[in-house]
Amino acid sequence: MIGVPLPVQSSRTRLRVETNMSDVGKMIAIGVVWGVTNAIMRRGALIWDKKLQSPATNPAQHLQLHQQLLGHLKNWLNLLFIWQYSIPFFVNLSASAAFFVILSESPISLAVPVTNATTFAATAVSAMLLGEETRIGFAFVGTFLIVLGVWICIM
Repeated sequence: MIGVPLPVQSSRTRLRVETNMSDVGKMIAIGVVWGVTNAIMRRGALIWDKKLQSPATNPAQHLQLHQQLLGHLKNWLNLLFIWQYSIPFFVNLSASAAFFVILSESPISLAVPVTNATTFAATAVSAMLLGEETRIGFAFVGTFLIVLGVWICIM
């Protein structure tokens, strides 16, 4: 059999592969941060929702447009003053900034599926750990499929 020369892998190619694997780890970390903070922010949003449902905070129905806008702005600011929402929100935003840094160094066709899939899985697991009602069997099967998809994507 005639020997077919194998392509020579340059040090630059090896470095890019190593960088991609390093970037994948960062993408997974960002996805986990997003997923965990999503589940925690949901708890903070539920606290805010209970405050909105109280009779003392229900606005009159016939307000002028600027009064309605100010009411919505006040509600949004009240949400930010709930620490159970605002702290995870700002951590989530920090992870978003890190994601954009990674996007400048990695292909979007790899970064988006890995981080989004990891986010979905981390949200499901975090919600279960926080005691939210979930269908555990479906959550585990879905999380397994997500992990499998990420593994296929990066291999």
